[in-house]
Amino acid sequence: MNKRVVITGLGICAPNGVGLEAFTHSLQNGISGIRFQPKLKQLQFSCQVAGEPLIKDNLLQHYFSPLQLRGLNASGLVYGVIAGTDAWNDAGLPIAPKDRPDWDSGIIFGTGILGADKFRESIYAIDEGNVRRLGSTSVMQVMASGISAYLGGILGTGNQVTTNSSACTTGTEGILMAYERIRSGKAKRMLTGSCSDSGPYIWAGFDSMRILPRNYNGNPSKASRPLSASAAGFVPGSGAGALVLESLESARERGANIYAEVLGGAVNSGGQRGEGSMTAPNSESVVRCIRKATEDAGIHVSEIDTINGHLTATRKDPIEIRNWSEALQDTGTDFPFVNSFKGLFGHGLAAAGSMECVASVLQIGKGQVFGNVNCEDLHPEIEEIVHRSKIPLKTILHQPKILAKASFGFGDVNACVIFSQFND
Repeated sequence: MNKRVVITGLGICAPNGVGLEAFTHSLQNGISGIRFQPKLKQLQFSCQVAGEPLIKDNLLQHYFSPLQLRGLNASGLVYGVIAGTDAWNDAGLPIAPKDRPDWDSGIIFGTGILGADKFRESIYAIDEGNVRRLGSTSVMQVMASGISAYLGGILGTGNQVTTNSSACTTGTEGILMAYERIRSGKAKRMLTGSCSDSGPYIWAGFDSMRILPRNYNGNPSKASRPLSASAAGFVPGSGAGALVLESLESARERGANIYAEVLGGAVNSGGQRGEGSMTAPNSESVVRCIRKATEDAGIHVSEIDTINGHLTATRKDPIEIRNWSEALQDTGTDFPFVNSFKGLFGHGLAAAGSMECVASVLQIGKGQVFGNVNCEDLHPEIEEIVHRSKIPLKTILHQPKILAKASFGFGDVNACVIFSQFND
């Protein structure tokens, strides 16, 4: 059927802003959500900074019932419910009545590791012989599909309700899965997004790999340095982003606000062959993914005017820029504007793609390109490819007409989605 698909709702729970207003303000003004974490110091982590959403104590009662709040100890699930519910409300969509689900709406909400703290708490209870004290919600908090199940019950969605998981590509991949379902006519609306837990049980493995910055514990806002010559590793983050995708026909019928259009995209894998590995992408597969995304979107590579990259603040950043240049056949001042949001809220792992997609769509809606922080010392290999003017340090006025957003994840998996300004 190839129905047109638009974005009508956004929700966010990020380290530098919970809710669209706070998040947008932080992006526009370069406000970081990366903070010193005393618990990481206590546990003798080398990297003691991270991005973690700040949730006010009285906020949860607006999203969870008293029963659900009892024993709730799964940060990623909390972030996902906040972002997902907010996106649904932002789209102006009703919650289904108690006696009948909304057959035309579904959910694809991804995660990586969910409920790590709850799982630890449960293990201790079991080992101490207190099985009966686990509580009725322990299973839902630790199962990967707990986030989509929670949201499905809150909203009453009767179409597909599922969870995807593809490391750092999870959120971007989920958008494309939702897009395909609507484009083919199998659903009118899909809530899609992703979430990630916070805390030492999630971040410890990366600290042990020595791939996190260790010299910025006293200066957290400078720790994440995408595109920079002094980049020293990615800063771990957490949170959730959510988007409501909807057929253009459905959006028009109800007079919905439209942020942007999804033109298409692509997912693939480098097969951990050649230079690809469990932790590093195969450049050929990245280039192919970007080009396939433009083909699926029905555009020429030269039409992309803005890029939001994966760009994690590691030695792979120059390689990623080189891959974009090869895929788009652009260099110098002809290169699109490019930015990375990881300098402001860290690498959200499974939540990264969705949080960054929300920010990317906000750029289209605001007619702006948000600034890159901490890359005043642009990496020389990047500067050989991209003119400095195309990597703004502060937010600039520029209306993105076609924006490409890509995510690359552990396991050598890739996803690229193409957003555009909506034209009726």
